[in-house]
Amino acid sequence: MAVTNVSSVDQYNKLVGSAAVTVALFSAEWAEQCKQILSVMSELAKQSAFGAVQFLDVPAEDLSEVSLKHQIDAVPTVIFFRAGTAVDRIDGVDIAALTAKCRKFAGAADSEATGKSLDDRLKELINRENVMIFMKGDRNVPRCGFSKQLIAIINETGVTYGTFDILTDEEVRQGLKTYSDWPTYPQVYVKGELIGGLDIIKELLAAGELSATLNA
Repeated sequence: MAVTNVSSVDQYNKLVGSAAVTVALFSAEWAEQCKQILSVMSELAKQSAFGAVQFLDVPAEDLSEVSLKHQIDAVPTVIFFRAGTAVDRIDGVDIAALTAKCRKFAGAADSEATGKSLDDRLKELINRENVMIFMKGDRNVPRCGFSKQLIAIINETGVTYGTFDILTDEEVRQGLKTYSDWPTYPQVYVKGELIGGLDIIKELLAAGELSATLNA
């Protein structure tokens, strides 16, 4: 799924009034902070745990009637809806609160609907690709030095791999530490088995065993 760009009041009312959990960003093109929030929402929208959730980008100035209704005094503002009723909001930029509240309103609902436990979700994510990397950021935009180093090393092997941004999901970030008994990130998995972090990957590279390990 992707973030839906809302272009009219009628479209907004129809989407927000549906039975789905809705996360609506009230934004403006000139506000750089809105782009930061939109980027995080876009990443969340790609995750299977949020498959039943709709994410909206609402132009606050163009849809002034809607903004007035919800007392939008500044952008960015994020409002969470259940079946058309506003249940929470975030004024300003707070990425940690955004991901936590999305998990609270959307993740919990998704788990109830699918019957998936946290362990089920982790197993599903770990096995999404033969090689999976759990990191801060993604392959295109690593958000810490360790993740950046690891991606550079893995890219040199030419192996196909997937990434998961732990900064977008606090439940996965904390849960995976316990699940795999490995307290730090990044973490590399091959066919569902933990290989290790950056230090282990460097050791395998130095020993000439990295490509064979990743292609096992």
